[in-house]
Amino acid sequence: MSNSGKTSNKRTLVGFVVSDKNDKTIVVRVETLVKHPVLKKYIRRRKKFMAHDPNNECHIGDKVQIVESRPLSARKNWHLMKIIERAL
Repeated sequence: MSNSGKTSNKRTLVGFVVSDKNDKTIVVRVETLVKHPVLKKYIRRRKKFMAHDPNNECHIGDKVQIVESRPLSARKNWHLMKIIERAL
């Protein structure tokens, strides 16, 4: 058997950059829709993740995809995978 068809089990998330002030770090806000157990209404949940941006290429408002990685600092466990859409 060959290992060429091996896929990664790491989580990927899509969100918007809300801060790029730190060096080589971006803060990404990810929104998910969750159905309320009683009201059966969809609620928008937001969570912020710190991600590693080694080339400082992201800016506020960019739509990005991040992937889970090993801990890079106390709060940074994500890595920038690609920029989906640039901000205007």
